[in-house]
Amino acid sequence: MQMALIGILTGGLIAALVYAIWTDIRARIIPNPLNAGIALAAPLWWYACGTAPWPGVAIQCAVAAIALLIFMGAFAIGAMGGGDVKLIAALGLWLVPLDFMRMIVWMSIGGGLLTVGMMAWHRLRKNEGKLEIPYGVAIAVATIPILAERYFYQLAR
Repeated sequence: MQMALIGILTGGLIAALVYAIWTDIRARIIPNPLNAGIALAAPLWWYACGTAPWPGVAIQCAVAAIALLIFMGAFAIGAMGGGDVKLIAALGLWLVPLDFMRMIVWMSIGGGLLTVGMMAWHRLRKNEGKLEIPYGVAIAVATIPILAERYFYQLAR
């Protein structure tokens, strides 16, 4: 029963991340209801995974809060959008700390490559105005393999 719930929740989170990619590419926005849904589904995830309230849930909440504070700094200097920051914090509720750090590393690498590519495209097209990077793409693309690796592997057993 719990493995089925883990599979459903993992699939739902991956679908939500794919939707975040689509909206971020299309309109440079990750909708607040999407981020809220991801965050509000985390308690079901904790239940399905058997995460104890102490220290497990407390650690997940701390990871999300610390991520929110750190990435709010990136938002404050204009390096990241608010939807991106909220998505990272919401994912902090789902990913255990080591997986969250792996996601941050891959997100940073992917985001850097995405930024360089977007800058080159922007210059080649001689576009005027501020360059907007769909950083939600890097966040989602970094998260999906971590979810697949850790949780779909468990379902196959």
